[in-house]
Amino acid sequence: EVQLQASGGGLVQAGGSLRLSCTASGFTFNDYGFGWIRQAPGKEREAVSYITIADDTVYHADSVKGRFAISSDNAKNTVYLQMNDLKPEDTAVYYCAARFGYGLRYFLGFLMDYWGKGTQVTVSS
Repeated sequence: EVQLQASGGGLVQAGGSLRLSCTASGFTFNDYGFGWIRQAPGKEREAVSYITIADDTVYHADSVKGRFAISSDNAKNTVYLQMNDLKPEDTAVYYCAARFGYGLRYFLGFLMDYWGKGTQVTVSS
């Protein structure tokens, strides 16, 4: 059974940090790219960060560059999103998603193969 298990969300004050985790099972981790997509109430989805496991290609949206970092632990089949200097506008439900191969362009179009359940991130001012 394919699963993407996301965790690590919570409530934090502006300027604080959180680390999201996404653990994959049921498919070959190294064959996929993984990304985080967020959606805030009343706003459009945003493709936040992406990593291709095969070559460590990384993408971050302009809105989070310099503050967020995506990484992977292949031994644990887990992708992390380290979020620093959080701002109230980062408040959203964050979804982990996976796409086979080198899927950055698909990630930017939200065309992913697998999705996890979201984890809520709330940043208070």
